[in-house]
Amino acid sequence: MHKHASCTNSNESRGHSFMSALNTSASFVMTIAWFVVALFCPGPLRAQLGTTPNIKHIVVGRCYNYITLVNPSLRHDCEDIWRHFEKAVFRQSFCNVTVEDYHKMFFAMPQTWPCDRSLFWSKTRTLMHSYAAVAPEFWTLEDTLVGYMFNDLIWCGQEEDSGFDFSSCPEWSACSDHPVYSLWRQASQNFAEMACGNITVLLNGSIANAFNKKSMFGSVELDSLSPQRVDHVNIKVVANLEGPFIESCTEGSIVDLIQILQSRGFRWTCTDNDQILMILQCIKNPEQSSCQTCVNSLIHRKSPTFN
Repeated sequence: MHKHASCTNSNESRGHSFMSALNTSASFVMTIAWFVVALFCPGPLRAQLGTTPNIKHIVVGRCYNYITLVNPSLRHDCEDIWRHFEKAVFRQSFCNVTVEDYHKMFFAMPQTWPCDRSLFWSKTRTLMHSYAAVAPEFWTLEDTLVGYMFNDLIWCGQEEDSGFDFSSCPEWSACSDHPVYSLWRQASQNFAEMACGNITVLLNGSIANAFNKKSMFGSVELDSLSPQRVDHVNIKVVANLEGPFIESCTEGSIVDLIQILQSRGFRWTCTDNDQILMILQCIKNPEQSSCQTCVNSLIHRKSPTFN
């Protein structure tokens, strides 16, 4: 990333050369230090970021892209959706935007989707996207219009001014009525309420509390699922290839999730180390020993006999 300036001899005094070299080294060290902080400590720095620059162009542009190319059957007014979004956020303190403030925006963008396609997840974001990419029958929150429009964006308003705060926004955990959290909470509730038929839940078996009651799935989506609409809940627990192997269908918080589903009348299945999910992990980490074992077993498997 950074090229170290080469040292050259000059006719200037040794003292001046020494101080110049010292200053250059100090500057270089500081540059490297800041680079390391930015690379390995993105959380604290990200918490200081304000509203995503050009947010209106991004959101409205995504909306037009979605209704034009992704789902042309929708006939929504993207500019009207944006106006409702602005009204929800503007002239509000960054911890005073409720779910109710977004109701008019959501009312302006109704959407339905087929049964048997809903995919829920918690702490498995990267793998979830890979899974949805190879299994297009799945439908995630990010595949809905609101999810597509606001994914990975940050925003907050200013109580004193009619506009966004582009200098600093708090983290979600700072308050219960955070403007970003409130929008995603309503979007998650709508997504779960619309779920029907067979649904899938993807959880991380390499962490404690894979099913966290305080997560968006545990605190919002699970409570919004209807036993009258949902026929079957398919839980898939997948651990990192290298471990640790902390939770599974028979131990840890997954057992609590199963008990909740049973008490509410849901039918369910639970699978550890789903083969497709393991293959997706091996594609990114083919050198893992578990991947080599899998490949070797396939190589040595007897070929089928045709009559």
